[in-house]
Amino acid sequence: MFVVVRHLAAAAAALTLGAGVAAAASCGNSASGFDTWKQDFARVAAAQGVGQRGLQALAGTRYAQKTINADRNQKSFKYSLQKFMQVRGADTIVAQGRQRLQQNPGFWQSLERGYGVPAGVLIAIHGMETGFGRFMGDSNVLSAIVTLAYDCRRPAFFTPHALAALQLVDRGALSAGTVGARHGEVGHTQFLPGNVLRYGVDADGNGRVDLTNVTDAMASTANFLRRKGWQPGVGYQQGQPNFRVIQEWNAASVYQQAIAIMAARIQPTS
Repeated sequence: MFVVVRHLAAAAAALTLGAGVAAAASCGNSASGFDTWKQDFARVAAAQGVGQRGLQALAGTRYAQKTINADRNQKSFKYSLQKFMQVRGADTIVAQGRQRLQQNPGFWQSLERGYGVPAGVLIAIHGMETGFGRFMGDSNVLSAIVTLAYDCRRPAFFTPHALAALQLVDRGALSAGTVGARHGEVGHTQFLPGNVLRYGVDADGNGRVDLTNVTDAMASTANFLRRKGWQPGVGYQQGQPNFRVIQEWNAASVYQQAIAIMAARIQPTS
């Protein structure tokens, strides 16, 4: 798991709903009450418009102990910036990111024209999140996100994402077997389900958002940043206006700083 809470302001409009749903069914800190909670959550999900496919997928979810372990053990964000960048392989990300920029400049230029977000920022996020798509997770997405909605630590945050995941199953964008990260993120840049609904872009025009497709994933990432307030042509290092938008991507200070530093090294402005 790569972040404390990825996409911190995700599904902001649904947080009130999330708190209400969390109150409607008792949370838990172990697997013992999970199945009973799922039955209550299924009724709430149905009332929110989740269809039969989503409800069947919910019924098949299992308590994800690995997700809970990951949620309780995120030590890398306590490192100094220098140590964090060393552990996360910043030099390798920069070197490979420069190659990617050189190999397909037209693609990155089109994203910057469309969204105003420089290639360096998008490439740095892609490298940091999944090593440019080499590892997009090893966990069942639905079980992970439903477990976090049940868990007493942050149910109000994760409940809207659990409902969104079930809606995505209804739409065919996720399935009961979709694999992603430990906190239920999916794709090349690790979107939580609520963010897929809110910011996902069908960039290749195949009729659905597929964040395991790099074209959709990078356009969706650019769209997320632009809609969070990215100002084209404005600086993004710490203390500059667009750094605030990078903070929307990830809650960890060292992560935010690392993205900004690597982005400038991948795509120098002068």
